Amino acid sequence: MSLIKRRSLITAAAGVAVAGGGAYFYVKKFGAAKAHRVILSDGINAPIGMAWVPAGKFLMGSDHKLAQANERPTHWVSVPGFWMDVTHVTNDQFAKFVAATGYVTTAEKKPQWETLRVQLPPGVQRPDDALLIPGAMVFTGTANQVRLDDYSQWWAYVAGADWRHPHGPQSTIGDKGDHPVVQVSHEDAVAYAKWAGKRLPTEAQWEYGARGGLNQATYAWGDQLEKDGKPQANFWDVNQQAFPVIKPSTGGAADTTPAGSFPSNGYGLSDMTGNAWQWVADWYRADFFRSQAKLANGGTLANPLGPADSFDPADPGVPPYAPKKVIRGGSFLCNEDYCQSYRPSARRGSDPFNSARPATGGLDCYSWSWLEASFVCNRGSAMTD
Repeated sequence: MSLIKRRSLITAAAGVAVAGGGAYFYVKKFGAAKAHRVILSDGINAPIGMAWVPAGKFLMGSDHKLAQANERPTHWVSVPGFWMDVTHVTNDQFAKFVAATGYVTTAEKKPQWETLRVQLPPGVQRPDDALLIPGAMVFTGTANQVRLDDYSQWWAYVAGADWRHPHGPQSTIGDKGDHPVVQVSHEDAVAYAKWAGKRLPTEAQWEYGARGGLNQATYAWGDQLEKDGKPQANFWDVNQQAFPVIKPSTGGAADTTPAGSFPSNGYGLSDMTGNAWQWVADWYRADFFRSQAKLANGGTLANPLGPADSFDPADPGVPPYAPKKVIRGGSFLCNEDYCQSYRPSARRGSDPFNSARPATGGLDCYSWSWLEASFVCNRGSAMTD
């Protein structure tokens, strides 16, 4: 499978989360239990549907056995308080934005060659305009178990797939108004957040909020994959069905669930892991945590804003300095056998603009988006904790 196609597949799975009554939760913070009052917005301090994440300090990243190299090493970070959406941005919310502005998403447009070529190996020639086709990557699954080293077996480019038609032109979101909006690019997420008077969270804000006050827990809810025998996020359960096999007898293809389907964390945020990947504001560097730990030198970094550029040497066939934005949280396709990114420290980089894949006789280029990608938004506030 070509790495151009591989990049397309990865970017086909992201969504959006945006970074204000209350109930009390006890959260374990830096080794001590602390009562924290969940504060939901009244529509005055921040828009309805946001929760207040109090200022604090946390150990970012992970040195756990499941952690990848880009999650290491852990390092102390502090962030000021901020408001954050309690769930992913939903289809209904995104539809209001589109209706008010006439916005057209990346997947609905032909890609721009200038943003596409920087993701391709040197020497790739510009394709004919007729090959620049709007669409997106869609999870198709397999009929039987397969080796997990070639995901072209369970992903396919589908012309006409977009946020309104996440599985292709014949699909709809008619009964999924409360599901996370997917098939959206980073550019789309930023446009929505600006319209809503919000912004995307930084990577540090996202991880701090996702942890909900739990210090270095493996998952957003604790150290066990299940709690009281029940899943705490929407991910692929390999005990029920081998990945990526889809069978009518097991209910067909995996998909998103309504936003807020699982218990909220100590800050009142739901589904921060699983369901759909979430775009954040920062550029992605695979080595960023190493440089941050060195910069901290045993101390605490105050509200880091991310690197100035991108670097990902682990994506063969794509220039290592090609632009990539961070995605967090994993998705409904992550599982114990293949992808364990439903952990709050897990991170990945993805092309914020376009995608492409090779085809017989030439290069077919597509507007990119992917089925698992969504987002949440946040905003700052002068509110004190």
